[in-house]
Amino acid sequence: MSSSSGPSRPAPVTHVGRVVRAERVTPNMHRVVLGGEGLAQFDAGRYTDHYLKLMFPRPGVDYPQPFDGAAARATLPREQWPVTRTYTVREWDPIRREITVDFVLHGDTGLAAQWAVHARPGDELQFGGPGGAYAPDPQAGWHLLAGDESALPAIAASLPYVPAGATGHALVEVADLADRQDIPGVTWLHRGSGPVGSALVPAVLALPFPADPAQVHAFVHGEATFVKELRRYLRVERALPRDRMSVSGYWRLGHDEDGWQASKRDWNAQIEAEQEPAFS
Repeated sequence: MSSSSGPSRPAPVTHVGRVVRAERVTPNMHRVVLGGEGLAQFDAGRYTDHYLKLMFPRPGVDYPQPFDGAAARATLPREQWPVTRTYTVREWDPIRREITVDFVLHGDTGLAAQWAVHARPGDELQFGGPGGAYAPDPQAGWHLLAGDESALPAIAASLPYVPAGATGHALVEVADLADRQDIPGVTWLHRGSGPVGSALVPAVLALPFPADPAQVHAFVHGEATFVKELRRYLRVERALPRDRMSVSGYWRLGHDEDGWQASKRDWNAQIEAEQEPAFS
C-alpha cells in the first residue's frame, strides 16, 4: 500500500565538537571554538542567524558512556533527557571546519555559560543543528539589526552581508560599556542598571525609517518584553509586512530556557492576536 503522507524528514544529526580554544572576549562574554572529526557532517552559511542546540548531561542521571545525547533522548524518559540550550553560531569556518560560539555570562549561573567558562582544549560538546531562518535581504535598501547581548553574535555575523550601498543600522544594548567589541558598524547602547531594552527601544524609535516599508528588512531579537514592544512598533506603526521582519524573543526575564521554550508558542500567539494591524 502506498503512503500519502509524503517524504519523511531526515533524522536529525548530532554533531560532536571538540574544544580547540576558549577565551574571554569581554568581561561578560566568553568564546569557545569547536573543531574535530565530529563536525564532518556539519555545514552552515545559508543564514546569518544559524543556531545550535547544545546538549548537556542532566545532573543526577546515570548516562551510558560515552555520553550520547541523541541516544539518551531515544531511550530515556523525558525527565531524564539531556538539558538543551540554544546558541547562535558566531562564525563557521568551512576551511578549518571550526565553529565559534559566544556565551553571555550571568555571574556564576547558567549551565551552558559555566560549561564555556571551564571548557579546555579537548573537551567535547554534543549538539544538533544548525537551524536558522534569517539573512539580510540583498534587495533591501534599509536594514535594521537590533538586540541585546544575546543577539550580538547573530548581528555581528549578519553585518558583512548587508549589501553595499544600503543603509544599515546595527544597535546593540549592553549593561556594561566594557562589553563593547571592535565590530565595525555597531552602535553600542548602554543601559547600565536599567531594564533590558531601556536604551534600545527609544534608539530604534528615533531612527528615520524610509517611507516605503517594502524597502525595510528588520532583525530584532533579545529579551522577550522589549522584543514585543518593538514588534508592535514595526508591525503596526511602521506597517512592515511580516515577511520583512525577523523578530523573536531569544529569552525572557525570570525564565530559564526550558520554561521560556515551554511558554513561547503561547506568548507568540498572543502577540500575533494583539498586534495584527487592520490592514492585514
